[in-house]
Amino acid sequence: MKKFVTWMGLSLMAVFMLAACGNDDEAASAPDGKEKMKVVTSFTIIADMARQIGGDYIEVHNLVPSGTDPHEYEPLPKDIKAATDADVLFYNGLNLEGGDKGWFKKMTDSVHQKDENIFNLTEEVTPQYLSGEDGREEEINPHAFIDPGVGVQMAEKITEVLIERHPTDSEKIKERGEEYIARLKELDKEYEERINDIPEENRTLVTSERAFQYMNDHYGLKEAYIWEIDTEENGSPKQIKDLVHFIQEHKVPVLFVESNVDTRPMETVSKETGVPMAEKFIYSDEIGDPGEEIDTYVKYLNYNIDLIHDELSKKR
Repeated sequence: MKKFVTWMGLSLMAVFMLAACGNDDEAASAPDGKEKMKVVTSFTIIADMARQIGGDYIEVHNLVPSGTDPHEYEPLPKDIKAATDADVLFYNGLNLEGGDKGWFKKMTDSVHQKDENIFNLTEEVTPQYLSGEDGREEEINPHAFIDPGVGVQMAEKITEVLIERHPTDSEKIKERGEEYIARLKELDKEYEERINDIPEENRTLVTSERAFQYMNDHYGLKEAYIWEIDTEENGSPKQIKDLVHFIQEHKVPVLFVESNVDTRPMETVSKETGVPMAEKFIYSDEIGDPGEEIDTYVKYLNYNIDLIHDELSKKR
């Protein structure tokens, strides 16, 4: 997670040109022949949630692709066009997209999207905070979606909005939404049971970044990390020294590295402590492209809990 960098945006002339552009192709149709609802999502996990719930009754344009920082994204012309035409826009909130002065807000303002079409999916989530160098809580941690309990709330909001905005297919969307929410609730229960199954002395999750704060707090895992938030000094000598001291004091059994970070700082920690790194990466900010191993939010949650449980329960 990187600190917000101001997005310059497009000129008003470019925005007006894009807004005026039509699509010569016929609008995609739903199974019943009706025009699909146009949905814009801010990043991959929300895009998958919307597709799982809306199915063939919606057309999703996702803004931030896999492998791209969702905190500092610069919308492309095709994103501006999609945001202009969107019936509904879903975003994470909790500062993932830069907050009230971030790129997502600037984009929706520039295309004059109505507030009633824009939905913050974590509005009901109690924010958790990251500490600055002086120890004071300074910045909201946006990674609430790592916790399947929060995922339930996000899915409920998406379902509610799609039902309200797509009345002609509301019953079908409601059915899909209820099935999806039920699956996430099962995963919420599974996380609780499997984390409680880990030997109590091993219930510490050590990661590169403090992205797992909401999940750790919900299910009772202790946490440790090299850095709190992505900065220009990720993996500084002081950060590594502090984590090495923590690991030696608490006898941590294994170290986890996220799929989207530099592995070298954690490799140094492993070398200094003699504690092994997990055999596989853990996922934090994103899911993969369609066809990849972790290409849905449910797969992402299943993969992470399997990895956490198996690595922290392993006898060494």
